[in-house]
Amino acid sequence: MPRLERLRADHAPALLEFERENRAYFAASVPDRGDHYFAHFAERHRDLLAEQAEGTCLFHLLVGDDGAVVGRANLIDVADGSAELGYRIAEKAAGKGLATAAVREVCELAAAEYGLGELWAVTTVDNAGSRAVLARTGFVAVAEMEVDGRPGLRFVRRIEPAETISLDVDLDIV
Repeated sequence: MPRLERLRADHAPALLEFERENRAYFAASVPDRGDHYFAHFAERHRDLLAEQAEGTCLFHLLVGDDGAVVGRANLIDVADGSAELGYRIAEKAAGKGLATAAVREVCELAAAEYGLGELWAVTTVDNAGSRAVLARTGFVAVAEMEVDGRPGLRFVRRIEPAETISLDVDLDIV
């Protein structure tokens, strides 16, 4: 079963493989990271670790027993008790409840470990999977907006410090 781990320096090779392997899959629903991201991945990874050390972002990976990354769930722009939630799941792991479980786990961490009281997320209207994950995890659509030139929605979720939700999903990922 995949486990949620805070981003570390030694995750770099597995994370790069995850992003490369799923690039086309992700680009179908979210903006592509671009060639620069991949060409300068080592530098970008160091920058992410620096942002995490500063506390402005909190990055998490879903790591399988074999060490492969199967997803990400990040809190960015952490300030004033709130943060933006972003997540992506590998194509081979999609549709198995992993995104929902990971978002629940990050919500728990946001309240219990990071002292946050509100999370927000955005997605395009046509990304039904992401909208469903957000709805299942207690996020509520609060505004229409444009996301990279496409109709989108902004979601918000208040979180309570006493929340205890665990990542307890049995996945058979090959």
